[in-house]
Amino acid sequence: MSFFKKIFSSEKKETLDKGLEKSKSTFFGKLSKAVAGKSKVDDEVLDDLEEILVSSDVGVNTTLKIIERIEERVSKDKYLGTEELNVILREEIAGLLNETNLGEETEFVVPRDKKPYVIMVVGVNGVGKTTTIGKLAYQFKKQGLKVVLGAADTFRAAAIDQLQVWADRVGIPIIKQSMGSDPASVAFDTLESAVTQDADVVIIDTAGRLHNKVNLMNELTKVKRVMQKVVDNTPNDVLLVLDGSTGQNAFEQAKQFTAATEVTSLAVTKLDGTAKGGVVIGISDQFKIPVKYIGVGEGIEDLQVFNKFEFVDSFFK
Repeated sequence: MSFFKKIFSSEKKETLDKGLEKSKSTFFGKLSKAVAGKSKVDDEVLDDLEEILVSSDVGVNTTLKIIERIEERVSKDKYLGTEELNVILREEIAGLLNETNLGEETEFVVPRDKKPYVIMVVGVNGVGKTTTIGKLAYQFKKQGLKVVLGAADTFRAAAIDQLQVWADRVGIPIIKQSMGSDPASVAFDTLESAVTQDADVVIIDTAGRLHNKVNLMNELTKVKRVMQKVVDNTPNDVLLVLDGSTGQNAFEQAKQFTAATEVTSLAVTKLDGTAKGGVVIGISDQFKIPVKYIGVGEGIEDLQVFNKFEFVDSFFK
């Protein structure tokens, strides 16, 4: 299939391969056990494959779609050897994800016709939200863009301090107030400052509390409303950060957040430390919201733009 052409540089590809190593070895360990001693793909192999995909956190609905596609291949090709299974998996999952034109980016870009381009970042505490913001800011700055951070997660002093550390590390301005301040007020100050500085990109961190959906909804709505007093139609992107290592829990968080606020893109972090990398395939398929970024390591360069073809290629090769 023509899905798999070289898109990433060899260095980026190496980082992606390494970041998915745990998911991949667990998956193929289970797969080789399932097909041991069998020469062709039959119903039993497909049943085992279904179980493996579900246990790899691909999710039930997405798994059923994948199995259906492979069954079609089996009935069309009449005979499929088990040694071809990973190639078929790779092609069919890429085909499934190709049904949307999402996840095809190769570089960190923002539309140049929207200035400042405002990204509001949401997500529960502990998912790697601040780290994602810092690494994203670094990538945008590397592209020659002027970036301003806003510390509107005012419920935790640690959140403000962590963001300050990243601002210092990347060498960009941060707008903050004291802990307990009104998040909307911080967002307002951040946008005003960004406009004055003629910034290209604004990234605003927000509080990650999900225990009360109504409060969260009200708070984010207020932050948006106040932003729009400074720059029309902002935020341009509401980025939800999910921890890939939590597997199905990441699905649940995505469901809850998308019910509480309009989410326009996703970042899935911590994929290097887990065998649950399949969750990206499921989330990419189930939520028609683009997975824009994935975290595949600790380093500042290890936040990558999610390209579904490179991801599937690395996972199944």
